[in-house]
Amino acid sequence: MSFWSLMMADLKSIVTDKAIAITLFGGVLFYSVLYPLPYLNEVPTKQQIVVIDGDHTSLSRQLIRHADASPKLDVVGQLTTIDQAQQWVASGKAHGFMVIPENFRRDLIRQKGVTLAYGGDANYFLIYSAVVEGLMSVGIDAGKYVQFNGLLARGSSAKQVKHDLDPIKLNSVPAFNPSLGYTPYVVPGVLLLVLHQTLLIGAGILGAGQWGRAGYWQQASPLELILARVMVFALIYSFFTCFYVGFCNYWYGVSVQAELAQVLLFLVPFILCTAVAGVAFSCLFTRRDLPTQVLLLISMPILFVSGFIWPLELIPSPLVWLGQIVPAVPTIQGMLQLNQMGASWPSVVHFWWQLWGLALVYFMLAFIGVRYRLKAQ
Repeated sequence: MSFWSLMMADLKSIVTDKAIAITLFGGVLFYSVLYPLPYLNEVPTKQQIVVIDGDHTSLSRQLIRHADASPKLDVVGQLTTIDQAQQWVASGKAHGFMVIPENFRRDLIRQKGVTLAYGGDANYFLIYSAVVEGLMSVGIDAGKYVQFNGLLARGSSAKQVKHDLDPIKLNSVPAFNPSLGYTPYVVPGVLLLVLHQTLLIGAGILGAGQWGRAGYWQQASPLELILARVMVFALIYSFFTCFYVGFCNYWYGVSVQAELAQVLLFLVPFILCTAVAGVAFSCLFTRRDLPTQVLLLISMPILFVSGFIWPLELIPSPLVWLGQIVPAVPTIQGMLQLNQMGASWPSVVHFWWQLWGLALVYFMLAFIGVRYRLKAQ
């Protein structure tokens, strides 16, 4: 059986197998829409809160109006007790609440310390952070308003008062994420993980369904079968990768910093390494359902040890080291630095060499595994 015939036979097996075809072609298209969808709103805004006003003065009402005008907050009601506010948060009617204490205006005018109490549902960290940040900003503005009027009443000029209240002007410019949203750093990494997982699942199902059975694969040597299978999956995923890294990045407005040649050069070992890892992975199974189950279970750990969802410093070091044997991990880390952060090629070349090293290791494992499976038939 010629090498070309072997490749065509593998391609036919992939296309005609419903489970593999749905995973590869359907999964890649489906996840290109599903995964970016939750991040399209970029940052949490207009979080619903309730207010407990214990002061009922012009200043407390102004504070409530300012909170409602904040881009991060939406005041949906005023209650009388904290217990009621907690019930609103527990039932999902609101995400947080603010408590304005009694004598709020009087104590501020007398320059006494005043405590505004905030609360919210911390199960959703980003939502809780938006609520607290919005309420803190409103509280600080209220304090400056009282100080401003007090200094004016003592005879200070408006220009001097503004300078005294805001002596430092902070000009904050994000270096790598100008929109301060999720899309520029979450979507590129997640899409690379989708490519990695679907390729491993497809290769795993293909191999697991063939070992122990008669077929064209028995007519080839282990080396020929590995090379043909890797070439077929590499060709298919070259198109998928171009779709994700090219079209999807453009469609979702992801910031792209690297040159096209550098991106292509970096992705070559990723595709080859993942393809040969898929062949080696398939040798572990003889049941077609197991590769999908195993890879779904380890998808979230791989996502975390990649370092762009959760800081690596907060993950146990053994898990971080173990994650380096997964082709997706150095690929995501290298591509985010290269393509989203504008890193130079020398600063990410160690990830590139790591992928080539992993490809060699997985090739040897694939050769041992495929030879064992073919002899066992």
